[in-house]
Amino acid sequence: MKKIVIAIDGHSSSGKSTMAKDLAREIGYIYIDTGAMYRAVTLYALQHHYIQGDIINEEALRADMDKINISFQYNAETGRPDTYLNGINVEKEIRSMEVSDKVSPIAALGFVRRAMVAKQQEIGKAKGIVMDGRDIGTVVFPDAELKLFVTASPEVRARRRWEELQAKGEQVSYEEVLDNVKKRDYIDSTRSESPLRQAPDAIVLDNSNMTIAEQKEWLMQQVQSKIKNEELRMKNPTA
Repeated sequence: MKKIVIAIDGHSSSGKSTMAKDLAREIGYIYIDTGAMYRAVTLYALQHHYIQGDIINEEALRADMDKINISFQYNAETGRPDTYLNGINVEKEIRSMEVSDKVSPIAALGFVRRAMVAKQQEIGKAKGIVMDGRDIGTVVFPDAELKLFVTASPEVRARRRWEELQAKGEQVSYEEVLDNVKKRDYIDSTRSESPLRQAPDAIVLDNSNMTIAEQKEWLMQQVQSKIKNEELRMKNPTA
């Protein structure tokens, strides 16, 4: 079966990462969590005190980019990959509200995005991957065979994120999470470097009122249809 690149973009807390992870496992593809990569850089910056309030020490972070090694290792218990920063599992730390509050400004830095995009493109050369983020279908893989753009209302996304944080024991109010979601939407969509936007040929999925089962069924239909079309195109390249 022909392998393709599946690029999933969308707003924060829209469920695209969970969708991408489950899809990759279902079809035997490699999943790359690009959001986790930017979160790992943000965690590094926080650990080294390069972020003070709303001020980022860009010069110091830029000088340290070569020291930031991000990798993924499969977790047999969860069935999903964990994020490692310089050899240390930081999967829990990068999902905190502290990191969530600072990741968009860090991800908006041109030198950070260029470093991460280069790594992502290198990973994707072999095809057979599912990658999610903000600019996968527009910047990282503009020629991806299947592009999806996932969204939901800010209120729905904030509720999902709040429930997730509550389950992890993190004390935060729904209003605080909603404010964070809206702030990240604005920063992600208005930044000068690789802003969040829907690729012209992306298929839009608004999952505000969809169940997980409905979303999974819809997604598999898109993937199977695209792979079938690609296989037919390869057999008849002049058609």
